[in-house]
Amino acid sequence: MISSIEKEIVSLLQKGDKKAISLLYENYADTLYGVVKKIIKDDDTAQDVLQESFVKIWRYSKKYDASKAKLFTWLYRIAYNTAIDKVRSQKNRNGNEVQIETSSVYKITSNELNQDVLDIKKHLSSLDEKYQIVLNALFFEGMTQQEASDELDIPLGTIKSRLKIGLRELKKIYDP
Repeated sequence: MISSIEKEIVSLLQKGDKKAISLLYENYADTLYGVVKKIIKDDDTAQDVLQESFVKIWRYSKKYDASKAKLFTWLYRIAYNTAIDKVRSQKNRNGNEVQIETSSVYKITSNELNQDVLDIKKHLSSLDEKYQIVLNALFFEGMTQQEASDELDIPLGTIKSRLKIGLRELKKIYDP
């Protein structure tokens, strides 16, 4: 059975009403903080992850579907996954990171593009948007995979998968 406060929060989330976030914080922040603290022991980092979770909750609020999961389950998954992502990114920064922190590749402007690039851009537009976004960030904006992951708010593994699939799809166009 769904409580009246939960119904109100879901309704406000669906409408994009900012009151939803304060109600969510009042009713769920302590519990979600507990979820995060089980994964991240440092208080400051855990608070940052909680805040990041609420930002994601707000960003994806219109995607919440009550028929798929209870509100708390949805909130829990976002907080849990955000905490896990933070732990993984900290592990990468502490020694496993292969890419450099700042890109030495310059961002190129459209007036500097040559014909090959224009041809690739034309064919790139025939791919699914999720592959276009990743390929564009990596090849035309000069981002590293980690920078693209951070900038696009997409997990690094997903960036790598979309790069691989996108390149495979482009290969089909150029080498049928």
